[in-house]
Amino acid sequence: MRIDIITIFPKMFAPVLNESIMLRAQDKGKVKFHIHDLRDYTSDKHRKVDDRPFGGGSGMLMQPEPIFKAVEHIKSKIKGKKSKVILLCPQGEKLTQKIAKNISKEKHIILICGHYEGVDERVREKLVDEEISIGDYVLTGGELAAMVLVDSVVRLLPGVLGDKNSLNFESFEGNLLEHPHYTRPANFRKMSVPEVLLSGDHKKIEAWRNKEALKRTRARRPDLLKSNVRKEN
Repeated sequence: MRIDIITIFPKMFAPVLNESIMLRAQDKGKVKFHIHDLRDYTSDKHRKVDDRPFGGGSGMLMQPEPIFKAVEHIKSKIKGKKSKVILLCPQGEKLTQKIAKNISKEKHIILICGHYEGVDERVREKLVDEEISIGDYVLTGGELAAMVLVDSVVRLLPGVLGDKNSLNFESFEGNLLEHPHYTRPANFRKMSVPEVLLSGDHKKIEAWRNKEALKRTRARRPDLLKSNVRKEN
């Protein structure tokens, strides 16, 4: 997968993309990151990429020209490949595991990090394929949201994680939260690991994990169970 990120703060990404799973994915040749400074695509001598909104109002808007130029430049470098252009913004569809899985199947994605009061509407209408938000709150810019999206997607690429089966037992798989986990020691400060996990009976362990996952989901995220009901109907 190739991931191009358009931002006015390119230095923010190195600490995240060059550590942990993101670094491993690059070392394995599973993903390539390209960070683009949006200011490199403006014709303004002061490298300005924002302006006041027509009709008045507070704040500044990101101008369409630099964003269009950046996306067009990137696409010109990968001729023959289909690209998905994603805008990170509060108005987008809320990021879920299902969305991350769908994006992980793409060969090339271009992420536009929104900023200020947002972007010129023509960017949404003519350039963007999908808008994504990471939650119902407002960030200073789309950079942190882009990092979250990248992390959720790249770890799903085949061969990135050491144990591919671990993806099948994570939270939100099957619309359930993950069951409780325990490790050594079996007894810690008078707190004991459930005996079933020490039994070696894999059928009983699986049944216990399913039961606990359902109980935890019902207590913490009952909305996920309602989603399951809608799907069944």
